[in-house]
Amino acid sequence: MKSDSPMVVLFLQGPPGVFARTIADSLEAAGAQTCRVNLCAGDWLNWHDSRCTSYRGRLEDWPDWLRRFCRECQVTHIVFYADRVPYHVAAAEIASELGLACLTYENGYLRPDWITLEHFGMSAHSRFPDDPDLILKLGQALPDIDRQPRYGYPFINEAVNEVSWNMANVIFALAFPGFVRDKLYHPLIDYLSNIPRFALAKGRKRKANHVIDDIISTDLPYYVFPLQLQSDYQLRFNSQYDHIADAAEEVIASFARHAPSAARLVFKVHPLDNGMEPWSRILRTLAKKHDVKKRVLLVDGGNLNQLLSHAAGSLTINSTTGLHALRAGCPTKVLGIALYDIPGLTCQKTLDEFWRLATAPDPDLLDALERLLAASIQVKGCFYTKEGREAAADRMAERIVNNTVNLPGALCDQPPRLEKAVSRGITTTFADQLKARGKTERWTHVWRG
Repeated sequence: MKSDSPMVVLFLQGPPGVFARTIADSLEAAGAQTCRVNLCAGDWLNWHDSRCTSYRGRLEDWPDWLRRFCRECQVTHIVFYADRVPYHVAAAEIASELGLACLTYENGYLRPDWITLEHFGMSAHSRFPDDPDLILKLGQALPDIDRQPRYGYPFINEAVNEVSWNMANVIFALAFPGFVRDKLYHPLIDYLSNIPRFALAKGRKRKANHVIDDIISTDLPYYVFPLQLQSDYQLRFNSQYDHIADAAEEVIASFARHAPSAARLVFKVHPLDNGMEPWSRILRTLAKKHDVKKRVLLVDGGNLNQLLSHAAGSLTINSTTGLHALRAGCPTKVLGIALYDIPGLTCQKTLDEFWRLATAPDPDLLDALERLLAASIQVKGCFYTKEGREAAADRMAERIVNNTVNLPGALCDQPPRLEKAVSRGITTTFADQLKARGKTERWTHVWRG
């Protein structure tokens, strides 16, 4: 695998750890040149060899600095993890302005063991098609997906990288005085809040399993809303909601008016929730407000797939749990912007109509979607083991060098979901990000109702 033309690949922030550096090493072995801009102490901790340059200026000045850097270094490609981080939003705009290839990666849609790699952006900014006929046509001609788990890892691997990166940014904040953390909670408060959650995890799981068994055994219809993490940047910058509770109230109000009278609405807490959002109080308040207190339930733990396999329907803002629901044959309503929100798969009716008129996903279309995902914007591997990193990095480098990202066929000229995002008032530009900076980090985040 050798590059036939001069290729200079600029890396911005990657996931905590050495994964970005591993991709760069694979690209160098293929004949490309690579460089890196470190934006914070955590970046420097993960990668600080001769290829690295540090940016210590203000976020507001970042686009002008990056534009000059790309021209001086003759950059041809920009690669980053987490496309809605403000620095990366600006980088995507600079890449478009200068005619550079822009590639972003993230945890995969076909988890476990998969990483997403696509052009330009994800969710609202993804160039992956949303035409069901095209997806069916392309996907049916593709081979079976390798679903064999190969790169499992203990959670401690991910936790050590995450904590090291974030705490380096706290302890050595003065080394990068202009850095703006894309965190809803201060890292120290976030991590301390997890201690009681971990300590009580077994008891919560046991209680949740009993609750799930009771929900299923009553044989009454129920709908599942798996909660996302309030700190998830994809939720904050790829949906129209400032807080998940705003979505929860919209759903509860509609459920109260239009769902079958015997139905129940089950909210499930995310497995990595830090406990800082008082979900029990929030949902109890909302359910009481809309006179459905006895019909709204909260589950904290247990098996989501078990819940989905017996549910009358599921709802999500834009989580990949929506794909789990579709695989379970569960009618699914997407409230935000999601790549898999496609006619024939998810419910395209209004939320009020969903409760009684939703239909199950087309299994042939789902199979075609997953085959096309695997062939075009997914690579096998993981971030947190040496074997998984090297497998993914080699495959990603091969696709970058050969210009096969989003191929075959899954590269639209314009993001097909962006117009919908704009119509909902979703933040889409760097200028929007600057205006929203006041919502980016708080020591605590309290839903006001």
